[in-house]
Amino acid sequence: MNVQNPNPSQSFAVSMLPAHKAEDLTKGGNLAHIELGDQLYTLRITRAGKLILTK
Repeated sequence: MNVQNPNPSQSFAVSMLPAHKAEDLTKGGNLAHIELGDQLYTLRITRAGKLILTK
């Protein structure tokens, strides 16, 4: 896995963003619905531990 180290200004901006654990969003499962306006999205955690967001 490639990890990029942000420069100090990027690090500060990233730390200001809200962070959520995918497992918390899915309540221990592998699927969650996310609403944005009138659109409904599905967040899925794959067996490989990756995230997929679909409409």
